[in-house]
Amino acid sequence: MKKTLFAAGLALTMLTACAPQQKKEALTMSGLNPAKFETTIDGTKQVHLYTLKNKAGMEVCITNFGGRIVSIMVPDKNGDFKDVVLGFDSIADYQNVPSDFGAIIGRYANRIALGKITIDGDTIQLPTNNYGHCLHGGPQGWQYAVYDATQPDSTTLQLAMVSPDGDMNFPGNVTVNVTYKLTEDNGIDIDYNATTDKKTVINMTNHSYFNLNANPSAATMDGILYVAADSITPVDSTFMTTGDMMAVEGTPFDFRTATPLTDRVNASDNEQIKFGRGIDHNFVLTTKGDDTKPAAKLVSPVTGISLTVYTNEPGIQVYTSNFLDGTVTGKRGTVYPQRAAVCLETQHYPDTPNKPQWPTAYLEPGQKYHSHCIFKFGVEK
Repeated sequence: MKKTLFAAGLALTMLTACAPQQKKEALTMSGLNPAKFETTIDGTKQVHLYTLKNKAGMEVCITNFGGRIVSIMVPDKNGDFKDVVLGFDSIADYQNVPSDFGAIIGRYANRIALGKITIDGDTIQLPTNNYGHCLHGGPQGWQYAVYDATQPDSTTLQLAMVSPDGDMNFPGNVTVNVTYKLTEDNGIDIDYNATTDKKTVINMTNHSYFNLNANPSAATMDGILYVAADSITPVDSTFMTTGDMMAVEGTPFDFRTATPLTDRVNASDNEQIKFGRGIDHNFVLTTKGDDTKPAAKLVSPVTGISLTVYTNEPGIQVYTSNFLDGTVTGKRGTVYPQRAAVCLETQHYPDTPNKPQWPTAYLEPGQKYHSHCIFKFGVEK
């Protein structure tokens, strides 16, 4: 009996030793598990997590679901790498929790008044999903599209898709190509291109929520902000631009000299701050499309991490995450409170299709849409 038990035990031990070991998932530097981003949408569209790394050690993780930047790992003033954007740990959360975290926004970033555009005399009604207006392309904008993705090298991700004629009621079959390039000097270079077969409007941006303190569980309004803008396009109580320009001088919107956000965002005696529930405004850039000049710069006094924005766009929307309210749980189980981040969205002005005095957002067949943005990270000690 003892011999039988011994033999059985020995056999079990040998089987266990010979059994293949369960493969341990390799995590990204930011702690993401790529397996949690593997899924199929609409039966055929494959979703993955892509990782970009440069020689300096910076890491950027992007999913082709909405072209979303999921994490950005950059060094702080002590040389420690920190994740500086809000997001989720899995594709399921991106699908189930409405958000613009890190996404490519289109067809039209920001708001279109009453969801109406006029093309060659015909009025087109778009979906209204924000105070009676069309925001970020409608309730199923490009932040929920699945892009075809190609990663030719360790620092580049190419995304492509076709938005069909009538997508959210926008006219034209629009072919979109977006390239994310991680540069060796710690910049995320984003190049947007599009063509159409029918006259339409287009305005693309990236909607990353930056927390340079690397502590998204707390408000981050101690950041020091510079914006190259002499004026903003003021809004009404529904967040819609009035069509006017308002000088920033003498207002909470004057960031022509680098200034802490703290006092400005809570200036409750200012009508525009009240309307925006903080800062949620388009700044009219003085860079005039020169993407070699800084359009904006944000610095964390805590980590020393800096973010400089360059763009060929005429405007930048500064948004102090006024609508985060502590009901969303993001990466690593972190609850995101109001003011947990700052968005710096390079763009054409809001409602430009209905404001002919502003730079046009119309795109016609034979024309090429091109927008360029660089998020350049550094350290100030």
